[in-house]
Amino acid sequence: MNLAGLILKIAGWSVDVTVPDYPKAIICVAPHTSNWDFILGKLAYASVSRKAGFLMKESWFFWPLGPIFKSIGGVPVVRRNKTRSLVDYLVEKYKTCDRLTLAITPEGTRSRTTKWHTGFLEIARQTDIPIVLGAIDYKTHKITLTDTFTPTGDNDTDMKVIKQYYSKFTGKNPKNFSSETE
Repeated sequence: MNLAGLILKIAGWSVDVTVPDYPKAIICVAPHTSNWDFILGKLAYASVSRKAGFLMKESWFFWPLGPIFKSIGGVPVVRRNKTRSLVDYLVEKYKTCDRLTLAITPEGTRSRTTKWHTGFLEIARQTDIPIVLGAIDYKTHKITLTDTFTPTGDNDTDMKVIKQYYSKFTGKNPKNFSSETE
């Protein structure tokens, strides 16, 4: 057991990862109701000796955190980039890299929302990469990455299926999580 696994075990968490170590993938992570999700997610993936980058809003990339986040795979999200969409940027990045895994929280916020972002579906579809469904369940203290999803191109239907999958999990702040469809 490595250090990340030991930390999780001491904290009372278990990790179940059965998906292959894809050279390129998006890890869809939910529920996302706390900053602790980031730490638990990074530890869980490291506990199985894998590395994944992550998206985080640009305002977190200030000194001294910015260089630290970038060094562990952080990609700043510029909310109002008028020159290039984040989806276009990430599609290009996936097409030019031999190996790239990014964790994305489709809720895009730690607050309650029924409107989940669909960009990760578009990125996966345009680059033909798998979406790994990763869940952090505070009720059971278990982090799972056991299912893979392939987008159909119908974002509304795909999102309903994905939200249904996540409906059985509990976030740290349950009142801030909604898997309801619009």
